[in-house]
Amino acid sequence: MEAKAEPPAKATSSASAPLPAEPAYVDGGADPTGGNFTLADATAGMTSRGPLFATIKTSLGDLRCKLFDDKAPITVANFVGLARGERPWKDPKTGAWVKRPAYDGTTFHRVIKGFMIQGGDPTGTGRGEPGFTFPDEMWGAKHDKPGLLCMANRGPNTNGMQFFITDAKTPHIDRSYTIFGECSPVDTVHALAAVRTGPLDKPVQPLEIRTVEITRGAAPPKPSGSTPPTGR
Repeated sequence: MEAKAEPPAKATSSASAPLPAEPAYVDGGADPTGGNFTLADATAGMTSRGPLFATIKTSLGDLRCKLFDDKAPITVANFVGLARGERPWKDPKTGAWVKRPAYDGTTFHRVIKGFMIQGGDPTGTGRGEPGFTFPDEMWGAKHDKPGLLCMANRGPNTNGMQFFITDAKTPHIDRSYTIFGECSPVDTVHALAAVRTGPLDKPVQPLEIRTVEITRGAAPPKPSGSTPPTGR
């Protein structure tokens, strides 16, 4: 089943209504963590302390994302663990549980200008799942600006590995998707969202997520800006 963020009614999209939630660990075989994966597990081996950041390095420039581990600790733990290769996930291509960086070499597979860019699926189809789910963490934040880092889902409490970044205010999805970070520069988000797309909102030319680098402490250097979008 496909994890999605739902577009506004006026957007041209193939999206359907969110599907009902399913039990955790639906993909066969037990989660090696038993569903108990903490921020301490996710940051194992990191010697620095302080705020957590994710640098999402894309084919159109880097995004520096401040993670809200104080507001959404479960979500941040799973995202950081997947990015660093500390959180086991079930490879949808092989069915094997693996511990390796989940996002490196993937793409933003679904892009809707004026709404969001969605990625984090190793299959690039929107149907890839990590073999586990975890609950929503709604903490009162609103989807009131571009650059917000959020989890995609199939309904309440079905978060896994796919995420999206808002390209604009999206109040119609408030209280439906966990916000767990904020990314800049917004110009790079807009550039990613502006590429030409085909069926299922898939970019005509792949938007690569080359790596997701997790750091802690001082903010990483501010990205210099985006590369002009291609494929238009």
